[in-house]
Amino acid sequence: MLKWVIQKIVGNKNQREIKRLRPIVSKINEVEEALQNEPEGKLQELTRTWQENLHRYLPLELPTKRQLNLLSAEELKNISDDINARFTALKEDVSALNVTIEPTPESINEARDLFQDAEGLFPDMRRKYLDQILPEAYAVVKNAARRLSGREITVCDETMEWNMIHYDVQLVGGICLHRGLIAEMQTGEGKTLVGTLPVYLNALTGLGVHVVTVNDYLARRDAEWMGTLFQFLGLSIGIVQNQMPSDLRKASYEADITYGTNSEFGFDYLRDNGMASSASDQVQRGHYFSIIDEVDSILIDEARTPLIISGPSVVNTTQQYDKYRPLIEQLVKKQNTLCNELGTEAKKAFEAGDLEHAGRTMFKLKLGQPRNRQLMRMMEDPELRRAMEKAELALYEETRKTQLFELKEELLFTVDEKGHEADLMEKGRAFLSPNDPDAFVLPDLATSYGEIDANLDLDDEKKNKAKDDLQDKLDSQGEKIHSISQLLKAYCLYEKDVEYVVKDNKVIIVDENTGREMAGRRWSDGLHQAVEAKEGCAIEKETQTYATITIQNYFRLYEKLAGMTGTAETDAAEFHDIYNLDVLPIPTNKPNQRKDENDQVFKTRREKYNAVVERIRTCHEEGQPVLVGTASVDASETVGRMLKRAKIPHQVLNAKYHRQEAEIVRNAGKKGSVTVSTNMAGRGTDIKLEKGVNELGGLFVIATERHISRRIDRQLRGRCARQGDPGRTQFFLSFEDDLMRNFAASDRMTTLMERFGMEDGEALEHGMLNRSVETAQKRVEQAHYRQRKYVLDFDDVMNQQREVVYGYRKDVLTSDDPRELIYEIIEEVIPEKVDHYVNQRDDGEPDYKELYGWVNLNFPLRLVQEEVQLEKKSEQEISDFLIEQVKKAYELKVKQEKPEFLDGLERHIILVAIDRLWQEHLYNMDGVRQGVHLRQHGQKDPLIEYKTEAYKLFTSLMDNIKGEALGNLFRSTTNLEQYENFLH
Repeated sequence: MLKWVIQKIVGNKNQREIKRLRPIVSKINEVEEALQNEPEGKLQELTRTWQENLHRYLPLELPTKRQLNLLSAEELKNISDDINARFTALKEDVSALNVTIEPTPESINEARDLFQDAEGLFPDMRRKYLDQILPEAYAVVKNAARRLSGREITVCDETMEWNMIHYDVQLVGGICLHRGLIAEMQTGEGKTLVGTLPVYLNALTGLGVHVVTVNDYLARRDAEWMGTLFQFLGLSIGIVQNQMPSDLRKASYEADITYGTNSEFGFDYLRDNGMASSASDQVQRGHYFSIIDEVDSILIDEARTPLIISGPSVVNTTQQYDKYRPLIEQLVKKQNTLCNELGTEAKKAFEAGDLEHAGRTMFKLKLGQPRNRQLMRMMEDPELRRAMEKAELALYEETRKTQLFELKEELLFTVDEKGHEADLMEKGRAFLSPNDPDAFVLPDLATSYGEIDANLDLDDEKKNKAKDDLQDKLDSQGEKIHSISQLLKAYCLYEKDVEYVVKDNKVIIVDENTGREMAGRRWSDGLHQAVEAKEGCAIEKETQTYATITIQNYFRLYEKLAGMTGTAETDAAEFHDIYNLDVLPIPTNKPNQRKDENDQVFKTRREKYNAVVERIRTCHEEGQPVLVGTASVDASETVGRMLKRAKIPHQVLNAKYHRQEAEIVRNAGKKGSVTVSTNMAGRGTDIKLEKGVNELGGLFVIATERHISRRIDRQLRGRCARQGDPGRTQFFLSFEDDLMRNFAASDRMTTLMERFGMEDGEALEHGMLNRSVETAQKRVEQAHYRQRKYVLDFDDVMNQQREVVYGYRKDVLTSDDPRELIYEIIEEVIPEKVDHYVNQRDDGEPDYKELYGWVNLNFPLRLVQEEVQLEKKSEQEISDFLIEQVKKAYELKVKQEKPEFLDGLERHIILVAIDRLWQEHLYNMDGVRQGVHLRQHGQKDPLIEYKTEAYKLFTSLMDNIKGEALGNLFRSTTNLEQYENFLH
C-alpha cells in the first residue's frame, strides 16, 4: 500500500526517468527554434564542425614498417605532414602528442607508437563531447526535418512527401537510444524517425553506425527514407543487401551510416574474420554503435538460431533418410491405428462408468498421439478431462514410475509436445528391426576393446582389424539410430504450413514469431534432411561449419548498443542479463484510445473459427476494417477458406504471399477491408485508417489464438489505435489450442468448464481464465529463455575460442611487421619440439634421430649428426642453435623474394594454417557437442563436460596452428623460380 501511495505521488522508476529528461528536451526545442532563423547552410556548417572535432580520435592509418622503407622522400613528407596536423589538433588534450614528426621511417614509426599509446583515452573524450553537443545536434536533426517538410522524395521507387517533424516524446526516445537503452514505443509513434537522432549524433564520429532491421526491404526503405534527412545534413549512407558483391559491401560500410539486416551484418563479420585473406578483403570497419529496430524480434526471437556459414563436408557421410522413410511412415500409420483403438476403448470405459480405466487410456492416447481427434473431443467433457489429469498425476508420482514406463512400452513411440521430443519404444524398435534385437544398442567400445586386447588368440594385426570393425559398426548403428530419430520427429512434431512450407521442391522454415519465410536457414543435426525426406523433396548433402556465431555474441561485440520496439518490457530481464540493456517505455504522443476486450474461449477450434467468421461478417457489414491474426500459415488459410465460403472479400498475408505485404498492409485500414495475417501484419509499416473509419470505431484486431509469447500478442494488439486513433482488439481461443492443451493449468480449465457448464458453440469469459492463459505464456517464455541461455552457455565456450583465433588472425592481417609474428612462432615452437624429443619420448630416453629428422624435413638446414652433434648440447643450447639457424635460413630465403610482396607472403604463411585447422576444429567441436549430451545419462553435466573437452581441443589447435605455420615457412614464395634455385 505504501509503495502504491509513493508511486502516485512521485511516479514509478520509468516516469521519474522520463521527467529527468524533460529539461534536455526543452533545451533541444529552444535551440531548434533559434535555428529556424538561420540559413540552411548553418546546419551543414555545424555538422562539419562537429565532425572535424570528433575525427581527431579516428585510428591513424599508416603504411607498414616495410612499406615505409620503400617510399620516396616526397611520400614520406606527405605522411609526416598528415601526422603533424593530427597531433596539432590533439596536443591540447593529449600532451604526449605535442611533438613534431620528421619525414623519415624511424620518426613515423615513433609517431605510430605514440598514437597507439594515446588511443586508450579517446573513447572517454569522444563520449563526453557527444553528450555535450547532444541538444544542439538533436535540434539540427529536428530543424532539418522541418525544412524538408512538404518536399517530394523517392523511397523504393515510389514518390512520397516528407511530412514528419519530431515530437517531444520522440526526442525523449532519441536521448534514451544514445544512452544505450531500449526505447519501447507503441506502434505508430514513429520509431523510424526517432532513430535519426542518435544515428546522426553518433555518425559524426566517423566510426560508422549500423542500423539493423528485420529484412532487406525495410533496410532499403529506411535507408532511402531517412537517408534523405542524413544526406541533407551532409552524412553518407550505405545499404548492405543479400547477394551484394564484396566491393559494394565495403563501400557501404565506409559510409557514416550503414543499414542492413542482422544476418547480413553477422555473416560479414564471420567472412571478415574467418575467410578474408588480407585486410583489404575485409568489408566491416569495426563495431562502434548499433541501433536495432524491432529489437525484440532480433535479439530474442532470432537469437534461438545461430548464424552459420557452411560448405561441403570434408567427411564422407551416407544419407539414410530416404532408406528409412518408408519404415517410419508404416510405423506412424500403425501407431495411428493403435491410438484410434485406444480412443474407442476409453469411450467404452467411460460409458460403462469405469472412469479410472477411461482416464488411464486417455493418458496413454495423449502420450502416443497428443492431437488425436477422439482425444480432443473427449477432452471437451470436464469429467473425462479430470479423469485423464488424475491418471497422469498419479503415474508421474515417484513411487509409480515403473507403471508409467510400462504404459509407455505399450506404444510404438511416445510424443512430448512440450519438450519437442519423440522417443521410440521397444515395440517400435522391434517393428523397425524384427530380426536384429541389438539394432538400437550401441556397442561399449571401452569394454569391447578390453576384451579384444585380452584375447591371446589374436595377433596385433587381427586385434587392430577387430577394433576397426567394431568402430565401423558403432558408426553405422549410430547413424541409423540418428536418422530414424530425426525422421520420427519430422513426422510427429513438424507440420507442413505451420513450422515450414514447401516451395519449388524445397523445405523452407517459417519463423514462428513473424510468419515469414527464413530462406537459407536449415534445421541442424539432420532434422532438415529428415523433413525433406518426409515431403519427398530433394535431400541436400550434409554440410560442414566453416564459421559460426550466435546473435547474442555478435551484438555483444558493439561498444554501444540500443534498440527500439513496441514490445520489450515482457523480456526486460533477458535484455538485461544477456545484453546489459535496460528497457524504458516512452509515453505516447497522444492518449491511447484502444479498447482490449475480454478473450472468448470455446470448447473446440471449429466453434472458435465459426465465431471468428461471424464477428468478421458483422464488422464487414458495418464497414469497420478488420485485421485477423493467426499463429500459422495453415490457420490463416483455414480462416481464408471459411471467409471465401461466407463470401466475405479478404486478403491473406502469410509466408506464401509475403512479397505483397506492403500493398496488403497499405489497404488494411480501408472501410470494410478484411486482412488475415500470420503474426506479421504491418511489421515496419503502419496501418493508416481511411477517412470515416474513426467514426466506425477504428481498426478491429481479431486474434484466432494466443501466441506462446505475450510479446507477439502485444505486437498484434498494437496494429490498431495509432496516434490516438480509436481501435479495439479481441482474442478467440479454444481448449484445443496448443498453448491451452500443453501449458495452461489443466485443473483450472476443468473447474471453469464444470462451473459454467459450457454448451456447444458457447464462449467462456472470465478473469481467472485470462490469468491462466498469461501464466501459461509466462511458462513458455521462461522455457524458451532457458533454451536460449543454454545455447548461449555452450556458444560462450566457443566464443572464447573464437575471440582468440579471430584476434590472432586480425593481428596477422593488420600487423605492421608480420615477420615479428613469424619469429615469435619460431621462438615458441622450436623449444617445444626440442623438449618433446629430448624429454618426453615414450621410453624416457632422448630421441635425437627423430629430432634431426623433424628439423631436416621442415627446414632447409641439412643438419648432419656428426657435424653439429646436438646430443652433446644442453636442451637450451639446442633450442638457441636451431632458432638461430632457422632465422638465418629464412633471412637468406627472403632475399630471393620480391620486397613489395613480402608482407602478404608472411601473412599468408600463418593464415593458411589458421583457416585450415580452425575449420577442422569446428567440425570436431560439433562432434563433441553432440556427444556430451549422452553423458547426462551418467549423471554428468553436459556443459562441464563440453568445457573440459573443448579446452583440450583448443590447446591442441593453437599448438597445431603454430606448428603448421612453421612447416609452411619454407614452402611459400613470391618467386617460385628463384626459390627453386635457392633450394637446389
